[in-house]
Amino acid sequence: MTDLLMNGRWQQSVLSRRTLLRGAAASMAVPAVMRTTGALAQEKLAGSGQVVVYSYGGSFTDGVRRYVYEPFTKATGIKVVDVVADLSEPQVKAMHQAGRIDWDIAYVQPQNYPPMQEAGMFEPIDYSLWDEESLTGTPPRSRLKDAVAIFSVGMVLAYDQRSFSQAGPQNWADFWNVKKFAGPRGLYASEATRNMVSALLADGAASKEIWPLTNDKIDRALKKLTEIKPYITKWWTAGGEPIQLLTNREYAMTNAYDGRVLAVIRQGVPIKMVWDGVYIRPNYATILKGGPNIANAQRLIAFLNRAQIAAGWTQATGYPGPNMNQLDHLPPDLIPLLNINPEYASKAVFEESAWLAATRPDGKTNADHLQERWLAWRTQ
Repeated sequence: MTDLLMNGRWQQSVLSRRTLLRGAAASMAVPAVMRTTGALAQEKLAGSGQVVVYSYGGSFTDGVRRYVYEPFTKATGIKVVDVVADLSEPQVKAMHQAGRIDWDIAYVQPQNYPPMQEAGMFEPIDYSLWDEESLTGTPPRSRLKDAVAIFSVGMVLAYDQRSFSQAGPQNWADFWNVKKFAGPRGLYASEATRNMVSALLADGAASKEIWPLTNDKIDRALKKLTEIKPYITKWWTAGGEPIQLLTNREYAMTNAYDGRVLAVIRQGVPIKMVWDGVYIRPNYATILKGGPNIANAQRLIAFLNRAQIAAGWTQATGYPGPNMNQLDHLPPDLIPLLNINPEYASKAVFEESAWLAATRPDGKTNADHLQERWLAWRTQ
């Protein structure tokens, strides 16, 4: 969806992220029924049997099943069996160690991808099965050798429009400007990275200057965060919390997950998203090496990255996949609320997950180090 290191480091927030994904899907307006025809699925994707796919469960899986999996089965003859688990990574690692792989596709957090990839857990993606519209619409950063970005979550600045008689905050510098933009504020309590990035942007750093988050940048970010700390009336921990506090007017502004904000905007709640400085984190789909139905898994990955199917995924979940050509199949009023809107690319900070997962000389990952600095600062 990610927000504390896994295996005791990021586990708490990933559970929260699973909840927020379910909540966003549940709150979305029902997407238009996708018209799947025999022509949509090229003959090379036809097959038989099944494919076993990990998912988050709840309304998220219900939406994906209806607008991706069922059209896939209708077009190809391949049945999709979805399995639900709190976290995919521990299950995938356990299956790898046991030498028995029961799943075909798993969604993997970006900071966990590098070590799992190095351990040989994933099958290379067969991009020859992709249609031209999928290849041209999906940026190279989203098409790795053995993983594909399946959806992205943006952390945005969100504000209550009722709190400002004129224009509200337009960037993170405005979030820090407590005189011009008065009102109670919130920030996400549990994770270092996105808060530090917002602080650097508020301090005048350009998005292209963020990575790597060297020690001097960490010091700079924490100094800036110290300025705003007295004005944070509540540090939120669950994905739905900032939305509820904005709706109840207990916050004037806060950071929040874009899919959560999108859902309530479409319900008429007067909350606005600020895309300048949005922090975008991808989530990867991987095909597990040794899985029981690898060929069918390749077909499903190719299918769900088609522009029209990707649009169905986006409408069903609230979190878009990377294929920009899906914009041709989405309602025009939805596009400004999505982090794949091309107008936002120059304003966004895209996560450098490889750097976060890299090991420091002390044996800790960069993400570990950031988290330690963050927790020490939070307790001051």
